[in-house]
Amino acid sequence: MATQPEYDANSEAVRTHLTILQDVIRRMAGNSASCKNWCIVLVAAILVLVTRTGAPAYALLALLPAALFLFLDAYYLALEQAFRQSYDAFVAKLHERAVTLTDLYVVKPGRPVGRQMLISLRSTSVWPFYLALVAAILLVWVLLPAWLPGDWFSYPAPP
Repeated sequence: MATQPEYDANSEAVRTHLTILQDVIRRMAGNSASCKNWCIVLVAAILVLVTRTGAPAYALLALLPAALFLFLDAYYLALEQAFRQSYDAFVAKLHERAVTLTDLYVVKPGRPVGRQMLISLRSTSVWPFYLALVAAILLVWVLLPAWLPGDWFSYPAPP
């Protein structure tokens, strides 16, 4: 009967597995940052168009991308945390010298993402950003009519 090889921190397979998990975690963190960047760009574009046309009611349209990116951002944060748990569990097994061949190259979240997503919505990396964004959208919606003079958008007649 063949014995299973013992895997330790110096094993090439272990280092490769940990690198794969680190890359997945890094990608999820990057996706979360991209959600915030794209959300700012889309909301700002909508608000510029709203101020340019002088129709403050359309500012509420900016809530749609804000809500969509809020949930997408929370999803990526939940995935990142789940993969961190998977990474930590693997390292714990490594310290206990309990890593087997079946543990290697299994790249899956350490826990279900659905419940973790709800927890991620309360994260300080998510709600302050989107709360401030929604507040800015509502301020434009409420205050834009008071800021604009009546002839703000009139153009001079062509010669």
